[in-house]
Amino acid sequence: MQATAPNSNKEITADLVIYGATPSGIMAAVQACRMGKSVALLEPGQHIGGMAASGLGATDIGKPHLIGGLAREFYSQAYQYYQSPEAWAAETREAYAPRHRDAISEPGELQFFIEPKVAQALFERFLRDHKVSVYFGERLDRTMLAESSQRVAGVQMEGNRITSLRTESGRVFKAAVFIDTSYEGDLMAGAGVPFMQGREDNAQFGETLNGIQPADVQTIDPFRVEGQPESGPLPGIEASAPGMPGTADQRLQAYTFRITLTDAPENRIPITQPKNYDPEWYELWARSLAQDPDQFPGRNLFKLTPMPNRKTDSNNHGPFSTDFVGQNYDWIEADYATRQKIWEQHRDYVQGMLWFLGHDERIPEKVRNEVLQWGLPKDEFEDTGHWPWQLYVREARRLCGCYIITEHDSSGKVRSDDPVGMGSYAMDSHSVTRYVDAEGRLCHEGFFFSPAQPYGISYRALIPEESVCSNLIVPVCISATHVAYGSARMEPVFMILGQSAATAAAQAIDAGRSVQAIDYAQLQQRLLEDGQILSAKSQSCEPAGAHQ
Repeated sequence: MQATAPNSNKEITADLVIYGATPSGIMAAVQACRMGKSVALLEPGQHIGGMAASGLGATDIGKPHLIGGLAREFYSQAYQYYQSPEAWAAETREAYAPRHRDAISEPGELQFFIEPKVAQALFERFLRDHKVSVYFGERLDRTMLAESSQRVAGVQMEGNRITSLRTESGRVFKAAVFIDTSYEGDLMAGAGVPFMQGREDNAQFGETLNGIQPADVQTIDPFRVEGQPESGPLPGIEASAPGMPGTADQRLQAYTFRITLTDAPENRIPITQPKNYDPEWYELWARSLAQDPDQFPGRNLFKLTPMPNRKTDSNNHGPFSTDFVGQNYDWIEADYATRQKIWEQHRDYVQGMLWFLGHDERIPEKVRNEVLQWGLPKDEFEDTGHWPWQLYVREARRLCGCYIITEHDSSGKVRSDDPVGMGSYAMDSHSVTRYVDAEGRLCHEGFFFSPAQPYGISYRALIPEESVCSNLIVPVCISATHVAYGSARMEPVFMILGQSAATAAAQAIDAGRSVQAIDYAQLQQRLLEDGQILSAKSQSCEPAGAHQ
């Protein structure tokens, strides 16, 4: 992999500029290079690989046979890597394989459960083999042009075309086509492209799972002083219901970190108490465990999904877990400094939860002892204090594109005629709000998990209307409702769509057309030649992998 030096040229010109070295951005860059196009891959942070290299090792895949192209190459390379005995430092492959049924797909010779450092190394090899230069620390200048404008200073346009992207460092990147592969859709929004945020009213698209969701009532007292409503709700709990079920709002499903833990003593660093530790945030945990001391490791607290070499992908599990519910609402529009504060708050919350469960005397001794068996791995995230560097931004902006994917697509009732990839994971949202209802009960809302049918993701869901922007493709923050995005938002799908986006961009450049005016038949032909999967027999999709 090649990285530019701090004093590199201030103006860089390429066929494609790709914003965000997420898995989608990496595969877009590789595909563009394979099609003979020059690429500038910009990464706002200091690491590549997004969530796939930052703790989300237990890949959620839906139907594995629907993963094709470069994504399939990636998981095949992971499989080959773990065939070597040298890859197993803390256990053998034979000992690991039975511990999780979804870890290894033997018939397809694919491995979906991957250590973060291994995923990053594989992504680096992809980029290095294709001589892709990554420009680290290049954050889009998101200063608003004017109070009434929807565009930012870092996006220069002529009519409906982006001509250049300027970052905070002062560098200017010029290209014929731009691809936004960030999790937030910052380039898309910065170009003034309309987007959706939060949840739509069920009535808007005739859906059933959108909008504010019916309450999940808990038996735990929600007040600072038990039995005393006048003491006010505990931190993170709203004082009243967010609204009527099924109605729209701007709230976001919870963010978290996909923590990598290990119980291997020689590789384990104990969890320390965070500087801003506040045990009141975890009072619900103590009250819940007082009611049910045997729930860990069970339905609550956090997952211990086994990764190779005695590591985990530890995700949220149950109503009181690692999701920092309600604390991410400002993330999308926040400036970089504020996003960093929100990142730190999420880290302190998750780290504080682990500390609380391991040390607070109100926690049953059995639970404390089990939690203390786990720590951060010495051989992961070595330059960020062994903590994952990527906050799990499950959902942010979503493009208002030429086609909007809805619950009807994900359930198989509607089929697009221009697919560039397949989705098959369940329609899935984590909790959005904790609140006290009119009867003084603790409630959660926002959660759903509903099986999907394999469905094609329309190319038109990756592009804005031509009158708005004619040379931008968005394969991560795609045009989908909150419900449908909950199915599509899987890293293998982002990889697939990144490859397809780059293919479309290259064909638009060669034809001298807008990204909206390319010939879909030619796009389809090239995608199929490159191993993409664009169709599947309709069948029930029992989701595989760890719940996202």
